[in-house]
Amino acid sequence: MSVIYNRVALIGLGLIAGSMALAMRRRGLAGEVTGYARSAATRETARRIGLVDRVCDSAAEAVQDADLVVLCVPVGAMGAVAADIAPHLKPGATLSDVGSTKRAVIDAVGQHVPDGVHFIPAHPLAGTEHSGPESGFATLFENRWCLIVPEGEVDAGALDRLRALWEGMGAHVDTMEPDHHDLVLAVTSHAPHLIAYTMVGVADDLRRVTDSEVIKYSAAGFRDFTRIAASDPTMWRDVFLSNKEATLEILGRFTEELFALQRAIRIGDGDHLFDYFTRTRAIRRGIIEAGQDTDAPDFGRVKPVE
Repeated sequence: MSVIYNRVALIGLGLIAGSMALAMRRRGLAGEVTGYARSAATRETARRIGLVDRVCDSAAEAVQDADLVVLCVPVGAMGAVAADIAPHLKPGATLSDVGSTKRAVIDAVGQHVPDGVHFIPAHPLAGTEHSGPESGFATLFENRWCLIVPEGEVDAGALDRLRALWEGMGAHVDTMEPDHHDLVLAVTSHAPHLIAYTMVGVADDLRRVTDSEVIKYSAAGFRDFTRIAASDPTMWRDVFLSNKEATLEILGRFTEELFALQRAIRIGDGDHLFDYFTRTRAIRRGIIEAGQDTDAPDFGRVKPVE
């Protein structure tokens, strides 16, 4: 593939930024990738493993002459970071992000974007429960979706260029309106994570009563909950605070569904349970057919060698 941006600056050097850097290097999509992280330890780790071409000691240095700047920090920090780098952005550059919520990012970042800089928010729907500069890998975005979420009129050339970058890293790309994005993600990501955190919290309370049995005998369901609930706490704190309305709406719907299932179990309404599980099973099959997961036994986990 050919170079799309001569210089890309990544602000924040965790899982997503690291995976972007590795994917761009693998596909030859950027002439140079610079990076900055607030933590000196993170910067040192990034230098040691050669995560980007040049690790900088300030965000201002990292964005100097960059054609694309991507904010890869928690949603709650994006406004302050945008204010810090705004005076140093090159006219004609594109400013983007990878935040899990979009309305809050647009409100926090948009006010700091200088004239002549193209602000095009985005959200790659990819990740793992791991974080930090050593957690990234070049194939993270392959066959995953990246949603580009512009608001108002944006430069068509800048939009096409950003789309080409994400497609070059292996992602499918679609565009979406910001508030609709936040509602969709409340259903597909935010509420499930909150429920997972809650279920693990309940199990932790139970574990105090039953010693270590909850962990020792974890079956597939609880094990998968714990994987989701292992995600970065700072990121998810900011996600819920910045997507409050949509998350609360979906949690309200979830509560109604849960009450209906409680009643069906209480009165022995097997038909209701069977019909409900049949319908939800079909949604799971749709996810597999769309190529967003696998139907391999045990979710494709590699079994340890005996």
